Amino acid sequence: QVQLVESGGGLVQAGGSLRLSCAASGTIFSINAMGWYRQAPEKQRELVAAITSSGSTNYADSVKGRFTISRDNAKNTVYLQMNSLKPEDTAVYYCNAEGVVRPLGTFGSSQRDYWGQGTQVTVSS
Repeated sequence: QVQLVESGGGLVQAGGSLRLSCAASGTIFSINAMGWYRQAPEKQRELVAAITSSGSTNYADSVKGRFTISRDNAKNTVYLQMNSLKPEDTAVYYCNAEGVVRPLGTFGSSQRDYWGQGTQVTVSS
């Protein structure tokens, strides 16, 4: 099985920084894209940032210029550096691995998406 283990959340004052990490464990051939989503109370889950295996990135408008996503393909790990944090960034942040290719049987493979358990980020004003 594949597990996504997140770390780095916590409580920070407005203007501060946090760095989230997410490592995918298990036997993995490749991962197409990895990203971070967030969900605030009574709001829908939204994309924060994503990065493909080739390094192409995509950011929500609300975090452009403040957040940076990066990835270590050899370690199947994705990072989210969050600077100039605002109270409105408060949410549970979820790691996503899209298009994870794993071995299936002797010669086969399977592909699916995985989610982490979520890590709380709280920004106080």
